[in-house]
Amino acid sequence: MEFHAPTSSSHPPGASLLSRRRTLQAIGAGLAAFCSPLTALESRVQAAVRSGSAKRVIMIFNCGAPSHIDLWDPKPFADSTVKGEFQPIETSVPGIQISELLPEMAKRMDKLAIVRSVHHKHSAHNSGMYWSIAGRPYKQDSTLINPSPADLPGFGTLIGWLAQRDGYSKAVPPYVITPKPHCDSFVYLTPGQFGGCLGIKYDPFVVNEDPNSSKFKVRDLALSSDMTHDRFERRLDFLKQIGSLNEPIHSPTATEMDTFRAEASRVITSGEAEQAFDLSQEPDEVRDRYGRHSWGQSHLLARRLVESGTKFVSTVNGPSITWDTHKDNFNGLKNRLVPPMEKAYAALLDDLEERGLLDETLVIWMGDFGRTPKINKDGGRDHWPGCYSVVLAGGGVRGGQVIGSSDKIGAAPESRPVTPGDLHATVYRALGYDPAAITFQSSDGRPIPLTEGTPIPELLA
Repeated sequence: MEFHAPTSSSHPPGASLLSRRRTLQAIGAGLAAFCSPLTALESRVQAAVRSGSAKRVIMIFNCGAPSHIDLWDPKPFADSTVKGEFQPIETSVPGIQISELLPEMAKRMDKLAIVRSVHHKHSAHNSGMYWSIAGRPYKQDSTLINPSPADLPGFGTLIGWLAQRDGYSKAVPPYVITPKPHCDSFVYLTPGQFGGCLGIKYDPFVVNEDPNSSKFKVRDLALSSDMTHDRFERRLDFLKQIGSLNEPIHSPTATEMDTFRAEASRVITSGEAEQAFDLSQEPDEVRDRYGRHSWGQSHLLARRLVESGTKFVSTVNGPSITWDTHKDNFNGLKNRLVPPMEKAYAALLDDLEERGLLDETLVIWMGDFGRTPKINKDGGRDHWPGCYSVVLAGGGVRGGQVIGSSDKIGAAPESRPVTPGDLHATVYRALGYDPAAITFQSSDGRPIPLTEGTPIPELLA
């Protein structure tokens, strides 16, 4: 499926370290009206002592919203209009059952923590995804929305921002989305996943290619074959000389352009980023283990990136809202959606553990919201933000447990209600940040805490 650009007011999806510089030229000094310069942001940041177990995050995001009842929170004693076709199975942890669709996850339950009482109030895809990834409600509950420079950022953006605030210097981008951005139909992109009010310096690097393609190669990460390092350095020097002849421009945009130029130069001359994105270096058996499909290879790419220093990778199990099972929910889950997702998920956890990375890598599985307890006339389930499940593993999370519970039909939290903000606070705490003690500045000048949620102590080992 081809990617189509959003409306002109949104950040361009897939902006790489180089294309972001071109974006800045197009946006110009008008960005200053929406966001404060980095120096102003830094002056408002209250430092927090980093003491968490996690060093990085991988978020597996199922755009379109998978059914919690048919995966992580089965309701075998509900009537036939609710419980669906799938039976619960025992897991490696006595007393915890999940769906028969997830036999590999059942074997690894000792590593997983299932939160069964997550809830919010937005039932449209893009606003629901925003609430999930930003931990806050969007200003309207709608799918027909796009990112803007005034958006409050999601936790991928904020974790990348924190990393750069703390001196991040790796050649790989600190925040990557693969293979495509969160969106509805590639026309309406989800707000929150880009830099928002922090500025496009903090946009993610969106791969925008299929990592499973035999021709997969991320552009602009290395010098062209006819360009030597010496020649490139001479061009940079010449560019500086030209710039010195002009009257200096004192603006946040000009400062960011210089920053992007230096960042891009470092990336393409080091070769480290090109190596990290090069899946051809992986043995065939490893690639097969993840699954020879876009989701599998995106998960493998995520492992390579965090191994190289990236702080946050969002693997979007798309394309678009492919988990939106209003029709034929059960066949869709059984035959098309769950098998590749579970294969990739299991391989990622095992690979991280074998490489000694799981204890320092927090892996989150989530979607926009849940799906209706009642099965509709088309054999599907509709949107349901009132209660759903999120799963966490690694990165200091205590596995082998269930946090919270839903009622007898999975419609509402019955115990230990959890908000997306609470999950975000837990992630920040796992990374060693005090979510209430660090603020960023909104487009209207207000200091905003990383999240308004409260960490979930039961999750943290």
